Amino acid sequence: MFNIAFTELVPKTLAVKLTAVGERSVRSGHPWIFSESIEKINKAGEAGDIAVIFSHTKNKVIGVGLYDPDSPIQIKMVHFDGGATLNTSFFAEQIARAYALRLELLETNTNSYRLLFGENDGFPGFIADVYANVLVVKLYSKIWLPYLEVILKELIDISGCDSIVLRLSRKLQQGATEFSDGQIIYGALENEVVQFVEHGVHFSANVIKGHKTGYFLDHRANRKQVGELSTGKTVLDVFSYAGGFSVHALAKGATEVTSLDISKQALEAAQANGILNAHDGIHKIIAGDAFEEMRRLIASQQRFDVVVIDPPSFAKSKKEISVAKKKYQQLAQLGEKLTKKGGMLVLASCSSRILAQEFFKINEDVLKGQERIFKNFEKTRHDVDHPISFPEGAYLKCAYYQFSE
Repeated sequence: MFNIAFTELVPKTLAVKLTAVGERSVRSGHPWIFSESIEKINKAGEAGDIAVIFSHTKNKVIGVGLYDPDSPIQIKMVHFDGGATLNTSFFAEQIARAYALRLELLETNTNSYRLLFGENDGFPGFIADVYANVLVVKLYSKIWLPYLEVILKELIDISGCDSIVLRLSRKLQQGATEFSDGQIIYGALENEVVQFVEHGVHFSANVIKGHKTGYFLDHRANRKQVGELSTGKTVLDVFSYAGGFSVHALAKGATEVTSLDISKQALEAAQANGILNAHDGIHKIIAGDAFEEMRRLIASQQRFDVVVIDPPSFAKSKKEISVAKKKYQQLAQLGEKLTKKGGMLVLASCSSRILAQEFFKINEDVLKGQERIFKNFEKTRHDVDHPISFPEGAYLKCAYYQFSE
């Protein structure tokens, strides 16, 4: 069935007692238990061992997690409110529950979606994305290796995919595992670039070498909306990557779209994605630093009907938060100057350390400081296949600002 033979790993069962803080965290349904919240473990553990969490007072099981000695988050919770046996039935039920949340999306003309969204679907450090008939699994922790074969079988059954590509985090690539990044562990691929459909618009993703699992699925709903707002308009897509917003705009009848990204390779992918769709618009590309290139466009008096600014995460650690906020301020300022009268400015953030309220306030404070009248057209968060089950799981936020003059 699989292209490899899985090494049989038999996890041990660990009895764990937490500090009062750790116990409150489990009772609240939070999936992360940090090392300082662990009071006692009955024996030494290895990655993937089953951590059974006991309460202090009644010595009663209150949850089950997976032990990860290589991470500050030493226990990743997979079950709350009592005990559980981590067998085929357990994982099948978890996967079926996640799949049910995506059914609404799959009723649209879309065959690309996130089937498992890590902690938010009960699989900490485990991502599963579907592109047409290809399942791409990305692992961020060794805790899943003892259960991988069982989980993959269930994912194949429910998704109907006929091939699986395994992607590994940088940490796992550097560690000693039997797998390699981009390995095809089930079925075969004719081409590492896989074509798929998103709300009727055609795209492609390099599932072997592309970022993350090959594409960024989280902005799907925003891309659709930008496309619908772009008919007959000129569009600037900043930090365009493979042209998600650009291609939706072209497919929905934008007259001219400019994709701006620092990566020439990404821009080539954006152009290729544009060609997959019938359109009459002009697709321009600009390769360079987004801040510098936006200033050049402003200096040359260029303005656009729709401006989309969707940068990568600016705050991957606490110490980067203040700098990130300044960058968001700068992008709002630059974006406003590039947006025509009556135009729409779309500002997005994927920095989980910048809360949505903070991000929206930064934008609105900047725009209120300009001599233009604007209204907040809409604010959006995660699409349906990126459900949120705990505060830190929420990272995506996007706001639409329309200028009346």
